[in-house]
Amino acid sequence: MASTLNPPRTATGSGSASTSLHPYDVGLLIVRLALGLTAAAHGTQKLFGWFGGGGLEGTGQFFAMSGYPSGKTMAVIAGLSETLGGLGLVLGLFTPLAAAAVLGTMINAMAVKWGGGFFAPTGVEYELLFTATAAGLALTGPGRLAVDRYLPVLRAHRLMYGVAAVVLAAVIAGLVLLIRN
Repeated sequence: MASTLNPPRTATGSGSASTSLHPYDVGLLIVRLALGLTAAAHGTQKLFGWFGGGGLEGTGQFFAMSGYPSGKTMAVIAGLSETLGGLGLVLGLFTPLAAAAVLGTMINAMAVKWGGGFFAPTGVEYELLFTATAAGLALTGPGRLAVDRYLPVLRAHRLMYGVAAVVLAAVIAGLVLLIRN
């Protein structure tokens, strides 16, 4: 019985490259869902106070205490970056930019927690894992189970899109860190 994930081979021994799914497509989907849903949930904590979060008021106070000017504005920016970036990763929509949104936010989160060591709850292990996963998704692309596959400009993921997204995230995160006290 033929599997839909591994279609039968043709007489030449190869399946159709455009229609067959590969194990890495499913693996990338799982990684996108895990990172994207978690990032979006954290973003909604900041924006709306969902899932036990502080909402804009509480998160804004945290940002101000962490040395960021305009704490509430920074809470909106971080919340939108995590929510929209996370949802973009879930859908595989504009994946390099979605990953960049999560990556930039996590670079700042690591800077805030840097003095707390490596391991949770005060360390940076969680943020480092998110940062590396977002960078990896920006560089590899979303796989075939993604909306990007149906957008002509993004149909064929290019490494340069991923590199540009990672650089964009690092530059913007660095600029935000420069305004932090």
